[in-house]
Amino acid sequence: MSIPRHLRYTWDHEWLVVDEGNATVGITAFAAKALGDVVNLRLPEVGSWVEAGESCGQIESLTAVSGLYAPASGRVLEVNTALADDPGVVNAAPYTGGWLFRLRVENIAGALSADAYAAHCAHTQGDRR
Repeated sequence: MSIPRHLRYTWDHEWLVVDEGNATVGITAFAAKALGDVVNLRLPEVGSWVEAGESCGQIESLTAVSGLYAPASGRVLEVNTALADDPGVVNAAPYTGGWLFRLRVENIAGALSADAYAAHCAHTQGDRR
């Protein structure tokens, strides 16, 4: 499993990359594989406030519904509207076209490095909260 080194990660298998105070957020390849085929997404609304570690949406696959947790606190700037028509992009390209939302970051708490996330994945069975 490839874990991009330039990203930061959460215990709940979300990733984020921050550029000039704005973060792009998605779920990791590990999470996408554990979920199976993603068929529906409930993403936070543009303009809403999300709190680091708190539920901000849902990801539905053929076999499960999983919570989506904010990897940072901030105001949602944009959601990936292309996923409404093709949610499977989350599985096919979780680190590129499958990004979920962007936010103006106010606080990042507990983000993991790529190495720490790889160690976490080695000790988990893929369970999300």
